[in-house]
Amino acid sequence: MPPAALQDLTVAVLASGSNGNCTWIGAGGRGILVDAGISARQVQLRLDAVGLPAAPIDAVFVTHEHRDHVQGARVLSSRLGSHRGRTVPFYMTAGTARHLPPGMAPDAVEEVGIEDILRVGPFEVRPVSIPHDTADPVAWRVACDGVSVGVVTDLGRATPPVVDLLRGLDLAVLEFNHDLEMLLEGPYPWHLKQRIRGNQGHLSNEQAADLLYSSLGPRLKQVVLAHLSEENNRPSRALAAARNALVRAGAEDRVQVRAGSRYEPTPPIRLPLREG
Repeated sequence: MPPAALQDLTVAVLASGSNGNCTWIGAGGRGILVDAGISARQVQLRLDAVGLPAAPIDAVFVTHEHRDHVQGARVLSSRLGSHRGRTVPFYMTAGTARHLPPGMAPDAVEEVGIEDILRVGPFEVRPVSIPHDTADPVAWRVACDGVSVGVVTDLGRATPPVVDLLRGLDLAVLEFNHDLEMLLEGPYPWHLKQRIRGNQGHLSNEQAADLLYSSLGPRLKQVVLAHLSEENNRPSRALAAARNALVRAGAEDRVQVRAGSRYEPTPPIRLPLREG
């Protein structure tokens, strides 16, 4: 791992979209994943591609049980266990654990409650409940030496806990799933359109932009637009909505925004640690 990753909190969104989601977060020679929605091979290939070939994975935090967030979990768990000589914990809520698809359960599931605060190496990690049509979905907040990152995807609406979470972040991986006009005019069947735009579905560009505007805190420096629909969105539309929100908030000069991709990882984003 590059030496800079030892002084910084480093984030690489390895995959983001309906065919797979996975984010690596590292600092001080330790690292974690949020979600395992791509294969173990792709995890390593994408870490290699962004210059993190030896990136450690000490734990995996799962947001919910949909396949695009867990389909690589079983094989990744086995490979990490073989490499480390011991099982690597996969943290998730009890509802998520009970509803994992057949054949995707990792070797070491650690169930967590919504009030739990977890510690892995230098990281303090806690779940935040979100509204989505699964058993017990969560966003994850990862803090290290005064710097905080949140992975907030797969939610149908903004809630007070989500707003509170976002207000304290330095970096947000935030869902901008669909453009409403594209969704309504697109080829999806009506029941699926209703599910996506419902209160337990996914955020539209407009909803996500409003959430970004209303929750913008003084520490925020980076936003990665996540879980963009290939059929019902375009990066240009999502980026325009996010940038308009930042302009409204007077924060366009201090907050960088980029779109995540299902096909390739984002370059690593490094945030200097505050050391308390």
